[in-house]
Amino acid sequence: MSRRDRDGVRERARGAGAPVTVTVCRGCCCGTEAKHPGVDHAGQYERLRTAVGPAGRVRAVKCLDVCTQSNVVVVGPSAEGRAAGGRPVWLGFVLMDEMIDDIAAWVRAGGPGLADPPGLLDLQLISVSRRVREGLPE
Repeated sequence: MSRRDRDGVRERARGAGAPVTVTVCRGCCCGTEAKHPGVDHAGQYERLRTAVGPAGRVRAVKCLDVCTQSNVVVVGPSAEGRAAGGRPVWLGFVLMDEMIDDIAAWVRAGGPGLADPPGLLDLQLISVSRRVREGLPE
């Protein structure tokens, strides 16, 4: 990355604060053919990254420790969304392309704290234990 590109990224980051972060579990259960045969896990991840584009950051982690509700995705608010009261939203059983599209649309609309989840995402909401929530990096 050139210095000019780095400076542009820094400037956008200063102006907008932290973006919406989408954390996709891709470890022992989530994202595996063994647990969810017929689901194109790699394709879904790339579809999400492409659809979110510059509106947010998509990252994969090894395990979110909620294996009974895989595939798990956590949508974290942007700095602006957090200031508006948004908190990370945990979604389980994210297996269909339509769910991926809804997550991306939500991120582009501003994410937690700034926009309501579209479509049927409210049916995918899951609760996780405090032990799991507190054990994850910020």
